Amino acid sequence: MAGKRPVPKLASIDELLLLSEQPSEPSDPSVQSGGIQSIPINKIRMYKDHPFRLYEDERLTDMSDSIQANGVLVPVIVRNIDVDENGCEFEMLAGHNRMNAAQMAGLDHLPCIVKDHLSDEEALMYVVETNVLQRSFSDMLPSEKAKVLSLRYSDMFSQGKRSDIITELKKLENPQSDEEDSTCALIGHKLKSRDIVAAEYGLSRNSVARLLRIDHLIIELKRRVDDAEIGIYPAVDLSYLSEAEQRLTNSILTDHGYKVDMKKSKLLREYSGKLNNEQIVRILSGEATRKPRSKTPAPFKLKHKVYAKYFSPQSKASEVEEIIDKALEMYFAHQRQQHQSKDTEEDYHANEV
Repeated sequence: MAGKRPVPKLASIDELLLLSEQPSEPSDPSVQSGGIQSIPINKIRMYKDHPFRLYEDERLTDMSDSIQANGVLVPVIVRNIDVDENGCEFEMLAGHNRMNAAQMAGLDHLPCIVKDHLSDEEALMYVVETNVLQRSFSDMLPSEKAKVLSLRYSDMFSQGKRSDIITELKKLENPQSDEEDSTCALIGHKLKSRDIVAAEYGLSRNSVARLLRIDHLIIELKRRVDDAEIGIYPAVDLSYLSEAEQRLTNSILTDHGYKVDMKKSKLLREYSGKLNNEQIVRILSGEATRKPRSKTPAPFKLKHKVYAKYFSPQSKASEVEEIIDKALEMYFAHQRQQHQSKDTEEDYHANEV
């Protein structure tokens, strides 16, 4: 990241408490950044490629009912953006579910804290840390855990900045909360990044490594992992495919309904960089790993009670084999002769008709 940006001004507790005393009307656009503004929902766009699943069905309806009865009690956090093709001037960072529920409840404005001059990495930090505070890490879907760990493991991660953001988000949820540092004490220790992240989230180093790979998947494949269509280990193999190969793989999975197991995923990874449609179909269909059928009959043992009826105990094995061989030869010669006779008879009757 080129140069450190200043940490945006935090909203004070007094500013947050004023929300409950003010009517929900559009405020003057000149309100200073960091304060609370009432902004039209149609001016706010969703965060692009939001890494967390949003509320649906009953959960969203319950939140909407609560907002309809009590209003939006906790302001959302947005950032300024250049006006896009839909006329949006702000991007949602913290409050996607509240915005959806508010729209369902018939609201057209939201109380917002506006952040200026945020980099994309800083904006992502708001998105991720909001969800970490609201839910248990263990309850997250694999792709959500992957995004959290990816951010924590990245070079741009700033512990001080994260601490400020967490403090701000906690104040929004509970203005009376203290300001104790919620970040991991291990940050001060001389440990490797993966050890720090593993210790903070109660994971093994290998689990962290696997989840970090999951974050390299395209959104469609992440969704398949979250829905348990693809296991974690096969997903790690797929993460090594190029984006184009991942998209092609996902398309083939959709069209044919194939399943991905460890054997198939490892083979896909081996051919990474030179996969095409035909190769992926051969691998996912199982054709590439299917053993060819043998042209010779499978070996078997002739039971003793079968040949004991025809040979004396003094018969040598070589004699038994020779006689059996001749017997089989005579049997199949007789079978061929019978078939030929039958075919000749059928031809005769056909000509007669």
